[in-house]
Amino acid sequence: MIPNSSAYDRLTARAARIATIDEAAGMLGWDAAAMMPEGGAAARGDQLAVLAGLSHGLLVAPEVAGDLAEAEAAGTGDDPWRAANLRLLRHAHTRATALPADLVEAQVRANSACETIWREGRRTADFALVRPALEEVFNLIRQQAAALAPALGMTPWDALADASQRGVTEADIAPVFNAYEAFLRDALPRAEALQAARPAPLRPPGPFPIETQEVLSRRMAHRLGLEPEHSRLDRSAHPFCGGTPTDVRITTRYNEADFSSSLLSTLHETGHALYERGLPTAFARQPVGFAAGMAAHESQSLIVEMQACRSDAFLGWLGGEVHAAFGGDPAPYAPVNLVRLWRRVERGFIRVEADEMTYPAHVILRFRLEQALISGDLRVADLPGAWNAGMQGLLGVTPPDDAQGVLQDIHWYDGLVGYFPSYTLGAMAAAQLMAAARRAVPGLDAALGRGDLGPLLGWLRANVHGVGSLLGFNDLLRAATSKPLDPADFTAHLTERYLT
Repeated sequence: MIPNSSAYDRLTARAARIATIDEAAGMLGWDAAAMMPEGGAAARGDQLAVLAGLSHGLLVAPEVAGDLAEAEAAGTGDDPWRAANLRLLRHAHTRATALPADLVEAQVRANSACETIWREGRRTADFALVRPALEEVFNLIRQQAAALAPALGMTPWDALADASQRGVTEADIAPVFNAYEAFLRDALPRAEALQAARPAPLRPPGPFPIETQEVLSRRMAHRLGLEPEHSRLDRSAHPFCGGTPTDVRITTRYNEADFSSSLLSTLHETGHALYERGLPTAFARQPVGFAAGMAAHESQSLIVEMQACRSDAFLGWLGGEVHAAFGGDPAPYAPVNLVRLWRRVERGFIRVEADEMTYPAHVILRFRLEQALISGDLRVADLPGAWNAGMQGLLGVTPPDDAQGVLQDIHWYDGLVGYFPSYTLGAMAAAQLMAAARRAVPGLDAALGRGDLGPLLGWLRANVHGVGSLLGFNDLLRAATSKPLDPADFTAHLTERYLT
């Protein structure tokens, strides 16, 4: 690739080329979700499959193994960034060489086809429509897991989850989730009782014009620090953050009857986008320059949305902004009412609409179902029934239809397994990081009361964003907060916010 260059330089040039291809695929994925007409789905699947094949081919090329061995033998001196980058390049190569190219491309095609059918299936609450496509997706996922597990020395589920968050296994997750389930069993009825004894929140009267919501959401994203010259806000069926660090694409969805779903989703996705914008530019398109995994990524969306923007201080400022946008009676936009409205505990069906306390139950359900699907203990055909039984066991509610149950999330229908725990691990990390930021940054809450995320963002830039993947998840937390992940910070946060 680069004549007369060192093995390490050849590897970094190759990594940059792979990352650029992956960026193109990411943009096509964003377009498929936000802009593409339905008739383009089949061709888009082919396009993404070809790009995935090109990326995979560059990573498994015969000369890569030799370059890795040569670079490892030469060493990286005392440069921790170079050493971490080389370790991550080796790990990526190990994963890639374990997977046949035809399997990689088959998965992309199957995922694209299934996702397209899922959109119609969710709209009509028809799991049977998407079941054959989902069965093929999971057939290929099991093949992927069977290939990766021995190469990585992991269980099949861990080998899949490794793509989302390195270094965190199902053996780590299961006891944390079991402990949280026990906490929830006691805390939820207590929170409901306290809530019932207080005045019910006033619902802001709609309708809320979508155009006004869009202007408000865009203004809030920019207020939090997301530069308009490096970002877009668009609409999609499922809010997400995509694109590249220099061209971040966030989406939300709008409901004329309730502006909060679009606004809060925008705040959440802006947290993701700010992380991408803060990654170390000196290592752009290198493994060490990427985010430190999806649990780390979710910690950043949740520290913005849940920790900062739903704090008493920020809501005191935000209420005036929302009232200015929609007008009418100011009472529903008073801080005390927004607290009651947006920090309300409720046993619901939809994960993305769940409160902080019940949200982990939605994740625990998906984690356990994934494990059963990968092990073969659960058939895809039996998934709706298992889902409903799990919801009843964890939260005491049963979805009235599959659109509000097993069809609500895109992840499985897009071939993504092992991702869901990142949401709750991220929430726990967000509480831990926020506690550390408050100790380190005087006046942080006063700034939030002015709608100013700057002091918090500055601390996150230094302690999380700018670190990239130099450190693993727990080491990142240890460096920023002086300890690895400690779920006690999250339960302490919930106790203070909902049980007092």
